[in-house]
Amino acid sequence: MGSGPPPLLAGFSRRLKTMVGTSYTPTRLEEAYKLLSPCRLCPRNCKVMRLEGQKGFCGIGRDAIVSSFGPHLGEERPLVGQYGSGTIFFAGCNLGCLFCQNYDISHLRAGEEASTGHVASLMLALEKRGCHNVNFVTPTHVSPQIMEATQIARKEGLSVPTVYNCGGYESVETLRLLEGTIDIYMPDAKYADPRWAKKFSTAENYPEMMKAAIKEMHRQVGDLIIESGIAVRGLLVRHLVMPNNVAGSKEIIDFIAEEISPNTYINIMNQYHPCFRANEFLGEIDRRITHEEFQEAHAYAQKKGLRLAE
Repeated sequence: MGSGPPPLLAGFSRRLKTMVGTSYTPTRLEEAYKLLSPCRLCPRNCKVMRLEGQKGFCGIGRDAIVSSFGPHLGEERPLVGQYGSGTIFFAGCNLGCLFCQNYDISHLRAGEEASTGHVASLMLALEKRGCHNVNFVTPTHVSPQIMEATQIARKEGLSVPTVYNCGGYESVETLRLLEGTIDIYMPDAKYADPRWAKKFSTAENYPEMMKAAIKEMHRQVGDLIIESGIAVRGLLVRHLVMPNNVAGSKEIIDFIAEEISPNTYINIMNQYHPCFRANEFLGEIDRRITHEEFQEAHAYAQKKGLRLAE
C-alpha cells in the first residue's frame, strides 16, 4: 500500500526554496515528478495536482496502483525466452479505448496502491524468479514513480532490461526524462486516422503524438537488439489490426518502415475481438477481424521489409 510521499519528494518543496538564485540543475527524476503537479505527463495535459491526490483522465493520483505482477509467457518471443517476461500491470490509463481487453484494470482501476519502494521490490522479485526483463504494462501515467522504483532496484542489484509497454500516446518531454531508465520501448501504434482515434480512444491527436513518441523512442534505444534469443535493448512496435481498417494498417506500416527504420521489429497482431463497449458500434468494430484483413496487413509489413515478431 502507499506509504506517504515518494522518498525523493519528502523534502522536495523545502529544497526548491534553497535552489532559488543558485545554479542548481534539477535531476531528471525531480523534473519528472514536477510534471505530476500540475499533471502534464502525457498529451492530455489534465493539469490536475496529482501530488496532492487529485486525479485526471487516467484516474490515478499520487501513488501508482498495481493490479498484478508475475512472469508472462504470452508476450513476444524475444521478451519471453524460457522463463517469461516479468510483467507489472499498472491500473488506470491515459487512453479511453472503448474496445479495451483489460478494461477492469484500465477503466475500473482494479488493484492496490503501491509505494515506489514496493514496486522496486516487485522488480527484484521478478528477476529472482528468472524473468528475462521487467515489463511495465500501461506505464505512461506513472512514469515518475517507475523512474524512482527503477533507480532503487538498480541500486539493489537489478540487472535485467526494463520494458516500457505502452499505448503509444506519449509526451516527448516525458520520454526524454526516461532516457537511461528504459532499455526496451514497446509502444502500440493504434491509429493512423484522428477520426477513429477520437471516436474509439478519446484522443484525436493520437496519430501525431504517437509518431513523435516512436521517433523519440527510436532515437534513444535504436533497433531491437537480440542476444541469444532474448531482447536486451531497442524498439519493438505493436500494431493491432482492426475491423474495416479502422487502424489504418498500411499507413502505420509505411510510417514505421519509412520514418523510423526498415529494421524495426514489429508485431502485426490478429487478436482483436470486441470487448468492453465495442458491440455498441455496429458495422465498425463489433466483430473479429477476418483472415483476409490480417493477412493483408501482415503481407504488407513483409513487403516493406520490416522484422516481424513471432
